[in-house]
Amino acid sequence: MPSLNVSFTDEEMEGVRAAAAAEGKSLKQYLHDLGVREMQRKRFVAGATSWADKLRAEFDDAFPDEVPPSQRDRGATAA
Repeated sequence: MPSLNVSFTDEEMEGVRAAAAAEGKSLKQYLHDLGVREMQRKRFVAGATSWADKLRAEFDDAFPDEVPPSQRDRGATAA
């Protein structure tokens, strides 16, 4: 299984150790989970953004007062 050596300053290491202890995890497990959570967060944000983009026009039509003024009449561009 691949592994990684990561360097921290003494102050950073103190903070990371405290965070791991607060979650009741070993330093190794905490850092592993941190990377996995970030990967999952990015996937979630990408999916949520895609979903919102697909429904934006429908939402804007249903709630025209909620469309920001800067984006109203976005199809009509002054030449």
